Amino acid sequence: MELYKEFSFDAAHFLPNVSPDHKCAHMHGHTYYVRILLEGPLDPVLGWVVDFAEVKSAWKPLEKILDHKMLNDIVGLENPTAEIIAVWIWERMKPKLPLLKSIEVKETPTTGVVYSGK
Repeated sequence: MELYKEFSFDAAHFLPNVSPDHKCAHMHGHTYYVRILLEGPLDPVLGWVVDFAEVKSAWKPLEKILDHKMLNDIVGLENPTAEIIAVWIWERMKPKLPLLKSIEVKETPTTGVVYSGK
């Protein structure tokens, strides 16, 4: 069974490796939406795969690092594309959530990435 929990954070960034005339070369911000997807068996006693509180607890330290920050200033996010942000979140969430299946990061309601740790 799969389950998910969604979070959001607001942050500024720019992409340092694009051409200077690219719109993302300049500082701008997004409300990022993050979906944490887990997969595992349904516990016959508890009736869940993972307690949603565990997912929230794993996310909270990352939210403190990311929310209302300049992403380029965070170690590992010097080139903060949605793809790199997804990998960065995965690397920090997977040890806390062994059933983690994928991380989805959306920069806009219609634009995002899904990373499955591969």
